[in-house]
Amino acid sequence: MQTHMKSPTTFTVNGRTIRVEIEPHKTLLDVLRDDLDLTGTKCGCETGECGACTVLLDGKAVLSCLTLAVTADGKNIVTIEGLSEGEALHPLQSAFIEHGAIQCGYCTPGMILSANSLLNDNPNPTPEEIKKALSGNLCRCTGYQKVIEAVEDAAKRIRRM
Repeated sequence: MQTHMKSPTTFTVNGRTIRVEIEPHKTLLDVLRDDLDLTGTKCGCETGECGACTVLLDGKAVLSCLTLAVTADGKNIVTIEGLSEGEALHPLQSAFIEHGAIQCGYCTPGMILSANSLLNDNPNPTPEEIKKALSGNLCRCTGYQKVIEAVEDAAKRIRRM
């Protein structure tokens, strides 16, 4: 029987500093869902094809199913649970709801966090730039037009803030 040494890892998740002992093979997805009970990050394909597991790592969208958790040491992670401020939804979350950009909701957290990464870098994206930023996020329910409209609306809301 082979045992794995656990690595002490400290990162900030949704504004809280967390210290965990992580086996070197565990993905960020596994740690977020299984160890920290942040189940908004979805497990889809586990091969980096669907984007359901997208989180923000130091402000950039990453696929948590392909990211070893130990590589997040010292970094800032934001999951869908950390995007809102208390009961106040983030403009992206509100826009997705209002535009009907969610059906089953499984892909929604990843879509919203990918869109958030885009808007952090580009507060006034074109529809083509939105499509490119969301190209790694698959949805089997809505199609993408309502998603694009929601991101455009959220961008306007954020620029007015």
